[in-house]
Amino acid sequence: MTVFRFPTFFSAALGGAVLTCASMAAADTGVCIPDPAALMKTPMGPDAPLPDALAAQLDAAVRAALPLAAAPGIIAGVQTPEGRWTAAYGVADPETGRAMQTGLHTRIGSLTKTFTGTLLMQLADSGALSLDDPISAYVEDIPNGERISLRMLANMTSGLPNYTLTDAFWADFAADSGRVYTPEDLLSYIATEPPLFEPGARFDYSNTNTVLLGLVIEQVTGQPIGDTLRTEIIEPLGLGATVWPGRSADLPEPLARGFTLQGDDVSPDAPLEATFWNPSWGWTAGEMISTLDDLLVYGQALASGQGLLSEVAQAERLASIPANGGYGIGLVCAGGWIGHTGSLPGYNTTLYHDANSATTVVVQANSDIPAGDCGDMDVLPDNSEDAVCATPATRVFIALSSALGNEFVQPSAD
Repeated sequence: MTVFRFPTFFSAALGGAVLTCASMAAADTGVCIPDPAALMKTPMGPDAPLPDALAAQLDAAVRAALPLAAAPGIIAGVQTPEGRWTAAYGVADPETGRAMQTGLHTRIGSLTKTFTGTLLMQLADSGALSLDDPISAYVEDIPNGERISLRMLANMTSGLPNYTLTDAFWADFAADSGRVYTPEDLLSYIATEPPLFEPGARFDYSNTNTVLLGLVIEQVTGQPIGDTLRTEIIEPLGLGATVWPGRSADLPEPLARGFTLQGDDVSPDAPLEATFWNPSWGWTAGEMISTLDDLLVYGQALASGQGLLSEVAQAERLASIPANGGYGIGLVCAGGWIGHTGSLPGYNTTLYHDANSATTVVVQANSDIPAGDCGDMDVLPDNSEDAVCATPATRVFIALSSALGNEFVQPSAD
């Protein structure tokens, strides 16, 4: 594989480990969503520039975080009730020096889980299924399947192990980044793994859960998941640049090339390019592609439910999040920020909406490399341990949230 050295001003520290907001316990932040009814009525902000003073403040926050973000480039956007600010920094391609731009496609990883959770809620709202249905009614031979509900899969309390953490999966993935996986292939990695705990006993983030939900959605709708995503979410919201790649490793142009320290025979001083690694291993847990403008629209819709769910269904989804913050039905809430983080080899994305100020913030990075005090995780050679460990998009998002007056406190990993 071709390798590239990063521009040095992007190499340093950041914050959030590979799973960032994924493996979290509820944070002690008080009531995470102070007024769900008001949140559901939040209108989309105008496509007009933010006041110069605020725009300058946001730009300064990103620039201050750049030396602490181990990524060649960053794309950032903020949508408030007053207007929108977007900007790009660094490079999309270190080899050519091509600048990062705000309209580039990137892989969004576990943000895909929010789409899968939305489809699940739509089907529950229509009566096509119940969140309390056992997974055994749809998929056979799942340990504790008669006692694991679809709700438990969606809120990560099933107790099923994460296939991406098995030695067998990582051996196969590292040996062939172009391999195409089916959902059944992914589930085979946990076939002999015992459950981690009794269904519903506690939280444990597992991609297995969301892959199973994808199979349920396909069975109930009778069509491929990509078709359902397009007709039920992508087209209704006008997300023209958002893509379900299926088994394809293609990334639509224009694109940002992505870099990682994951894989065989990779050296910290020579990250691998992962732009066209096949994402089928993430399936409904992590393989979607999008752009900044689409994600800003989607972030507001995800938090409010507008254009996606009835008020009854959205209220139930918001209520699925622990009162003081944590993980609900494919949705994170921490300190009033509702959304998700996505990370997979080469890319890192954050999408959060602040329920207190009706503000959506999106950050895309063309690297998933953590930096800071990251223990035994792989980091770049000039990494500084003087900052909390985080992935690039998370670091920049934290800086923007602070500039907006509600600093995001990264949930601790288990």
